[in-house]
Amino acid sequence: MSRRLPDPLDFSPPPRALLRTLLGPRRFWFAPQFFGLEHLDAARPALYVGNHTIYGVIDSPLMVQGVYEHTGIFLRSLGDHFHFVTPVWGRMLLRFGAVDGTPENCARLMESGAHIMVYPGGAREVMKNAGEEYRLVWKRRTGFARMAMEHGYDIIPFAAIGADDALDIRYDSKTFQRSWAGRLARRTGLLDRVFRGGDTVMPLATGVAGSPLPRPEKMYFMFGERIPTRHLQAAAHNRHAQWQVRHEVEKAIYRQMDELFAIRARDHDWSWWRQRLIRRKGQT
Repeated sequence: MSRRLPDPLDFSPPPRALLRTLLGPRRFWFAPQFFGLEHLDAARPALYVGNHTIYGVIDSPLMVQGVYEHTGIFLRSLGDHFHFVTPVWGRMLLRFGAVDGTPENCARLMESGAHIMVYPGGAREVMKNAGEEYRLVWKRRTGFARMAMEHGYDIIPFAAIGADDALDIRYDSKTFQRSWAGRLARRTGLLDRVFRGGDTVMPLATGVAGSPLPRPEKMYFMFGERIPTRHLQAAAHNRHAQWQVRHEVEKAIYRQMDELFAIRARDHDWSWWRQRLIRRKGQT
């Protein structure tokens, strides 16, 4: 029997001082920078939609803390269901505002006027295969668009770069599925029952000197202009309309990633120790 989760509305953001303390070492290591904060307004709740990076936990906490620090907005993250059945880990995510990403929970948060963050790619987008850096892997999902349209919520597209450069994938789902263990898992049905057809096979990646420690890549976050959906409420269940909204959001995210890559290319404020520890292509 699954554990009953707490009411998503029964939540208060943790103290800012606590987040500063907990994330202080991570802020030093990754030196996050934020762009487009002028598009955020605490009085205008929105659905924040962006790209997930490898493992999903390297940069997301920095973004949540940075937005909270700069704007007073605490983002409630819609998480994949598997997080909340994982002992200790699931409880920690709940403590810091994450919510099981069901349509019912999303609707309740929207009705309460919460600022909500969602990664439509979910677990599949963090369980990356080699060569999938900075790619949106959303499959056929349009649920985020439908929820925004139903509730007339603005969508704020955001982009994040840095984390996918901090680690090199050495072993991924494709490698696993080609192995004898992967072939056995497929024949016995475990691949589908346990790993969602391979979508939740965690990649193994290395960073500094071949260790699990991510390289100290700078993290860059950008928030785009609001995409209104209130005028589409009547078409919330129209798949064509949902796909139009999805495409608009996708294009905005990729455009913002390109802008961030350009900003990074012009950024020469790199400490000597950071330059020594990163090995990103094109970085001298």
